[in-house]
Amino acid sequence: MNVVTRFAPSPTGRLHVGNIRTALHNWLWARKQGGRFLLRIDDTDQARSEEAYVAAIRGDLAWLGLHWDEEQRQSVRFGAYEAALERLRAAGRVYPAYETAQELDLKRKIQLGRGKPPVYDRAALALSDADRAKLEAEGRRPHWRFRLDHDAPIEWQDLIRGPQHFDPALLSDPVVRREDGTWLYMLPSVVDDVEMGVTHVVRGEDHDTNTGLQLQMFAALGVPAPAFAHEALLTGAEGKLAKRLGSTGVEALREAGIEPEALIAKLARIGTSLPVEPLADPAPLIAGFDFATFGRAPARFDLAELEGLNARIVHLLPYARVRDRLPSGMAEADWAAIRPNRSSRLCQEHPQLTVL
Repeated sequence: MNVVTRFAPSPTGRLHVGNIRTALHNWLWARKQGGRFLLRIDDTDQARSEEAYVAAIRGDLAWLGLHWDEEQRQSVRFGAYEAALERLRAAGRVYPAYETAQELDLKRKIQLGRGKPPVYDRAALALSDADRAKLEAEGRRPHWRFRLDHDAPIEWQDLIRGPQHFDPALLSDPVVRREDGTWLYMLPSVVDDVEMGVTHVVRGEDHDTNTGLQLQMFAALGVPAPAFAHEALLTGAEGKLAKRLGSTGVEALREAGIEPEALIAKLARIGTSLPVEPLADPAPLIAGFDFATFGRAPARFDLAELEGLNARIVHLLPYARVRDRLPSGMAEADWAAIRPNRSSRLCQEHPQLTVL
């Protein structure tokens, strides 16, 4: 198999450590398999997408050394999504629905009040042509839902989480297109994965329900689905998802003096059974990457531990990378002498060297 993975960020903000970890694991798997790593800019939300963030995403990945083999943008592929929607409409797998956000919210509250799951009741399927014409004459525009097959259990073998199973009858038919004509994430991602030849999707476990829904979309389009690996989410040192962790971006880490090699070494193995080691060369990380080593428990990310790892990795870096941070007049030979021994007399005379 020619392995193809992808990293598909939305350009609505800067990358943070969770994004970086996802990108890294897709990159590592592609490199280990001799495959290709794609960067796909998921910019269907044109109201929130910004070119400045696209440039920042590219810059952050390049700084980390996560070079991509091809770049695609969803904003130039709307025709492909239109064609897929038409195929699904002709097959009876998508349908128009006219409820407003307020009406849907009321339905959910009523269902929850009755102790039932807030699943869409498919009321739109009971509308006649005359009913739809009347609603549209009143100024309503439909959003489009993908019709799940309740008779086809959703099952897949996750590369990290093992056998997965969802009952489609307990899930709402997902909205794939809004009433204003803009696309939601679900269908465009499926269409792109098919047409770009993606074979493996590595992402957070918070996407496992999305995967279940998308597997039926792949089947409805008559195409094979990629393999999926859902990794445990990152948590903070205090044992719960840290708000500041989500806002810890590449820019902030760079300003704090974190080396890209340190971040790569940390995120490559956090949450696995492999040790986090000070590795300045990604080759061992690529060779050792294995989904079988990933645990199911949330992965603990500690900024203090990253800083300690960073200090150890700096002493593995060549003189050209650290020259601007060394004492004035310190030559390459001096750096070569103290790199393996941070307790040397030179380090004692220049304490800043011990924290490099």
